[in-house]
Amino acid sequence: MTSSLEKKVKYYDDAYRAGRALITDKEFDKLEKNLLRIEPKCDYFNNRKSLPLPSLSKDRIEEFIEDLLPNTRLVIEPKIDGAAIAIQYIDGQLSKAISRKGTDLTAKIAAIPDVPSNIKIKGLFQVRGELYAPAEYDRPTYSQRQASGYMRSRDSKSDHLSFAAFQIINGRLNQHDSLKYLKKLGFTIPEYKSLNFTSQVEMYRKQWSDKKLFNNYPTDGIVVKINSRKLQLIREKSQGLYPYWQTAIKY
Repeated sequence: MTSSLEKKVKYYDDAYRAGRALITDKEFDKLEKNLLRIEPKCDYFNNRKSLPLPSLSKDRIEEFIEDLLPNTRLVIEPKIDGAAIAIQYIDGQLSKAISRKGTDLTAKIAAIPDVPSNIKIKGLFQVRGELYAPAEYDRPTYSQRQASGYMRSRDSKSDHLSFAAFQIINGRLNQHDSLKYLKKLGFTIPEYKSLNFTSQVEMYRKQWSDKKLFNNYPTDGIVVKINSRKLQLIREKSQGLYPYWQTAIKY
């Protein structure tokens, strides 16, 4: 049975993600920490739905930026070809890792060399990233096969794989600040570029296409993300889609 405190936390979290924050971040963090202390095994912390791993939209970039101001700050990251993974930490300890299909991969992901087993943070912390094979930087499909094969196998080596963290799922920071924070916590983050104008996207797309950008990764495109957390939430609310504040370009 769901407790009143869990319902309250979920209500405030849903409202925040719908773009209408009802309490301050500090007040929400206090409620969430109280729930973690009282009911650490409740559905809010352990339900698969709390670790979303949706596929990125693949709209034409013109459609993605058409309602943004020309000086909207964007972040461009490599679209690494591997396997999408979500990791959850509770009070700094790695507690769960799942694939996009919801398969529990906690033990497998804990064995990846650059996945921290513990981090210096209290409460709930959820990370999204990509499991991939760095050595296959010029063969993206092989990177994806190796990551998928490792997840399916019962017993295999993990030292040829890496995990690139690029999103704090339950975070409230801008994308640029999120990446910096992930790095500070000990995660490997992807190379990225910050743009001050939407018109710069095409320049970076061409650099990637000409193999002059992100060529140390097994990529099948680039990802364009809105930097501002406020604008991210507005985009999600107006489109009714998560996470519509980022899109993949594969041409």
